[in-house]
Amino acid sequence: MSILFLFLGLILLVVGGEFLVRSAVALSFKLNISKMVIGLTVVSFATSMPELLVSLQAALNGFSDISLGNVIGSNIANIGLVLGITAIISSLEIDKDFYKFNWPVMMLFSVMLYFFLYTGGNISRTEGIGFVIAILIYLVVLIRRARKHDEVAIEDVDDSLQMVSYFKIIVWLLIGGAALYFGSDFLVKGAVDIATKIGVSERVISVTMIAVGTSVPELAASVIAALKKEKALSLGNLIGSNIFNIASVLGITAIIKPIFMQSQEILTHDIFWMLGFAFILLPLVFLPKKFVFSRYKGIIIFSAYAVFIALTFAK
Repeated sequence: MSILFLFLGLILLVVGGEFLVRSAVALSFKLNISKMVIGLTVVSFATSMPELLVSLQAALNGFSDISLGNVIGSNIANIGLVLGITAIISSLEIDKDFYKFNWPVMMLFSVMLYFFLYTGGNISRTEGIGFVIAILIYLVVLIRRARKHDEVAIEDVDDSLQMVSYFKIIVWLLIGGAALYFGSDFLVKGAVDIATKIGVSERVISVTMIAVGTSVPELAASVIAALKKEKALSLGNLIGSNIFNIASVLGITAIIKPIFMQSQEILTHDIFWMLGFAFILLPLVFLPKKFVFSRYKGIIIFSAYAVFIALTFAK
């Protein structure tokens, strides 16, 4: 039954996330928001909703380690699993904006998370507000840079959504909201039950199974694109996802319900892996061949991810 809850929860989160993104983009078009702003902000927020609902549901039910493990594990999986497997299938080209803007911001937010947990063992309401203010500043700078350099990541914005009626938007919103609510509830229940039955902590399940589950849609889309030799994955989008996971997911969750760290391993093990995966991207980008994430680099980070999973279950 626990595995059924977990599986059903993941399916509902994927379905709910898809409906929410579609309705949010369609509504943005109705409100005459530019396609660039939709691509950089609306899509990013909407695609972070599954993680937000899982983290919030877990925090409200007293399972703060799932809130933290979900975000930390997702950030590790985005780099080690999604980027690793995609690069193994097809090399990725990386633009200079990666090290000039995206990567430093991701490292800053990652270090902020470590500092908050190290100094207080929790993310307080005030720190949550700090994260939300920081993500809003990031978005303003992101939009200004996009306008200035004319480099807009809008491949996620479907033009056909401009023609969607208000009735459809409302139906999609209701379906998406309900699916996310019940999906997050089932996922947290299933994860807690499985952790209890196999004798591991909720943190282990959240940083591995739940994190991989919430990364599956991105992984599937990236792998299919790579196999078709299309533009497989934007490293900027992947890093943006990590930034949103920390600042908006944990920030909003902490404002509603402060997140208290229950397992010391989050601070002594998981977060160092997250920082390590974030940091290693920079030297890998500059190794020959420069600004190309080749197959052997993909093998390196995917192997590191496999080691992380093995060590997490072994601890």
